[in-house]
Amino acid sequence: METLTCPECGDKIIGRSDKKFCSDACRNAFNNKQNKTTTNLMRNINNKLRKNYRILSENNTDGKTKLTRSKMEAAGFDFDYITQIITYKNGSQYFFIYDKGYKILDKEWILIVDRK
Repeated sequence: METLTCPECGDKIIGRSDKKFCSDACRNAFNNKQNKTTTNLMRNINNKLRKNYRILSENNTDGKTKLTRSKMEAAGFDFDYITQIITYKNGSQYFFIYDKGYKILDKEWILIVDRK
């Protein structure tokens, strides 16, 4: 029988013949190293989306609210990160982060809405 070694720490693997790692800790460490660059990019994007979502939620308690662009930017809202754009038949565009959205009314005013 061939002796297998853990790809993370190099220890001898004891147990099933198809086992690849000596412990869950080594398996997790190995996979975390493999996914580090992708995970960091996704984590950063998800953090920005989460922050945008929170800002829209906190400022829209009535289902529809007007807010200034400068107030949203001061709160840390990043207009580059959205999950969806919906264009209606009348030509108006709404930008959504999951179920919270906004429409740019003019240079300064933003309409915040909830999708139902």
